[in-house]
Amino acid sequence: MHVISEINLAIIGLGYVGLPLAVEFAKQREVLGFDINRARIDALRAGHDSTLEVADDEMREAKGLRYSADPQELAACNVFIVTVPTPIDEHKRPDLTPLIKASETIGKVLKKGDIVIYESTVYPGATEEDCVPVLEKFSGLKFNVDFYAGYSPERINPGDKEHRVSTIKKVTSGSTPEVAEVIDQLYRSIIVAGTHKAKSIRIAEAAKVIENTQRDLNIALMNELSVLFARLDIDTLAVLEAAGTKWNFLPFRPGLVGGHCIGVDPYYLTDKAEKVGYIPQVILAGRRINDNMGRYVARTTIKKMVQNKIDLSTATVGVLGLTFKENCPDIRNSKVIDIIREFQDFGIRVVATDPYADPAELAHEYPGVEIGIVDADHPVDALVAAVAHREYATLSSGDIKNLLKSPGAVVADVKGLFDPDQLKQAGICAWRL
Repeated sequence: MHVISEINLAIIGLGYVGLPLAVEFAKQREVLGFDINRARIDALRAGHDSTLEVADDEMREAKGLRYSADPQELAACNVFIVTVPTPIDEHKRPDLTPLIKASETIGKVLKKGDIVIYESTVYPGATEEDCVPVLEKFSGLKFNVDFYAGYSPERINPGDKEHRVSTIKKVTSGSTPEVAEVIDQLYRSIIVAGTHKAKSIRIAEAAKVIENTQRDLNIALMNELSVLFARLDIDTLAVLEAAGTKWNFLPFRPGLVGGHCIGVDPYYLTDKAEKVGYIPQVILAGRRINDNMGRYVARTTIKKMVQNKIDLSTATVGVLGLTFKENCPDIRNSKVIDIIREFQDFGIRVVATDPYADPAELAHEYPGVEIGIVDADHPVDALVAAVAHREYATLSSGDIKNLLKSPGAVVADVKGLFDPDQLKQAGICAWRL
């Protein structure tokens, strides 16, 4: 292979994954940050990251980072790292559109000796079977002769200020042994936690997709136990606290499984499995359980409202939190929406609030969701604490009581934020997963 004497790096896609990566590299080298969203580019040029993954002062430290939405500027680069989303469609099938479009854009400027590295979560084989042919088509170059590829799965945890890009061990891989070493050295220059060089791109792809599949299945088990223990009138979290005293008991908890990773990645693996003639059993069973939890939360709350003689036709339910996880503005694949839609299907008015989510983004992503106020002046007949934002976690039983219309109002503590004994002493009808 032609050895790159000097790396000119471009990061394609400046979201939750791409921007922190670009900022980290830009502390050491010149980096071109590319995104097709011009509004996003303008905001980053102004020095602010709306995802809150990178602080403003850290943005200023990235002296080598420049931003562009012009594909032609990519022509000056010779190493491209692709960090675009890989969602699923309405049928829960992989949607590779952003990945294919990014590959087309790179293919148009690809030169001999260039390297394209993918970080987006995919199924085993996607890089070489889906992306490389696009690069070949639009560049007219031949893979592993004229240009090369690699895969290094992202491990960003949105909202996590402890586990950052540089402090999380990185899996790397390349399409030839020589390229694999170049890619590994590139990442090793910023990853203080070290790297793990996988033997092939397909192994690296598979490693990424099972990381989140494993978490998904463990949470699914906790969710199923929660449903069972509710029928047995046993507090699930109290059971987990007791079981957790054993040294090797895994500390998973029940809850909503949303976001762009855990609730999505298993479908990439199962889709590939079906294409090679294997129908996965355990993985899909876990997905069905987790995908049903929003409906379960809403229906359980409605049942308790009916038992407390609350008129559903005039009732208002307040929902605290709309993002997929606490203390971050990411609303992608938020399962809180499933709770809201289920209430709405019963004709119940829902008012939702979130201190982090962008109202314009919510209106675009989830039309029909009423964003309002839930406070002492706007009390509700039922309250769903859906996301563990720090603003909600500090609420006292008295604070919660002030948000409720009557003693019969119901509180659904989805995240187990509040002390059930204190809520009971305050006369609040509450339940939790």
